[in-house]
Amino acid sequence: MANIKSAKKRILVSRKNADRNKAIRSRVKTYTKKVDAAIAAGDAEAAKACLVQAISEIDKATSKGVYHKNTSSRKVSRLTQAVNKMA
Repeated sequence: MANIKSAKKRILVSRKNADRNKAIRSRVKTYTKKVDAAIAAGDAEAAKACLVQAISEIDKATSKGVYHKNTSSRKVSRLTQAVNKMA
C-alpha cells in the first residue's frame, strides 16, 4: 500500500474510474449481444431496433473516453454490416 497521500488518492481515483469503465463496457457488450441474438433469430426489425440502441451506447462510451474513436467506429461498422447482411 502506498504511503504518500497523492499515491493513495491515485489508487482510489483509478479504482473508481476502472469500475465506471467496466460498467460502461458491460453495457456495450449487453447491447451488442442483443443485436447478435436478434440476427441469430432472424428478426430483422428487432435487429435494427437493437442496433440503434447499441450504436447509442457505443457513442456514449466513446464520448466518455472508454473507447477510442476508431474502436467504436469498427464496432459500429461490424454490427451495421451484420444487420444489413440479414436484409
